[in-house]
Amino acid sequence: MTPTIDTAEGVAWHLDALTARVPALQPMRQSVGVVLPRVNPKGFAGMAKVICGQQLSVASAAAIWGRYENLPGALAPESYLDLSEEAVRATGFSRGKFLALRAVAEAIASGELDLAHIDTLPAEEASARLVALKGIGPWTAEVYLLFCAAHPDIFPAGDLALLKAAHHGLGLDARPTIKEMIGLAQDWSPHRSAAALLFWRYFAALKNRDSSLL
Repeated sequence: MTPTIDTAEGVAWHLDALTARVPALQPMRQSVGVVLPRVNPKGFAGMAKVICGQQLSVASAAAIWGRYENLPGALAPESYLDLSEEAVRATGFSRGKFLALRAVAEAIASGELDLAHIDTLPAEEASARLVALKGIGPWTAEVYLLFCAAHPDIFPAGDLALLKAAHHGLGLDARPTIKEMIGLAQDWSPHRSAAALLFWRYFAALKNRDSSLL
């Protein structure tokens, strides 16, 4: 059975298989050392954390999330629907994020959305189900599936850090477009999540060496 990527052993298993198939990724792996998983809560709470982090720096997202997760009722869909927009936005959420998470909560409460089932679907089908919700774009869907569902075959090609890592790590002449990145990552299936974790780790190392990459 293919392991998920919520343990260091699972990530290493996928990276072993990936670099055996794609030796061009081996130098990146050697340069960063151990690649660890990123694990977020599953279900509604996990989706809330991903939506919180949309288009924010890691530090800003962490500060807002710290306030949001302490808001009574914020981590369950039924109780979220009882919260006012004012209360949610006081934690740092924008109106768009408040509404996007409300759409998720309404879909769960009505039975339209079953995140536990979504977590078990193939990558493309799972992502398509999520982006059908108002306010949920490809990045949000893919990051939820990767960090919360520990799906082994997700690559958020629209993530700027991943695009920058691919540019430098693969020795490309220019930063790839999202479409080009999707094409490159297709060859890494069914290990795309491990590739994404490797690229994020590589980008973090690059930032430490060259602040112009920020």
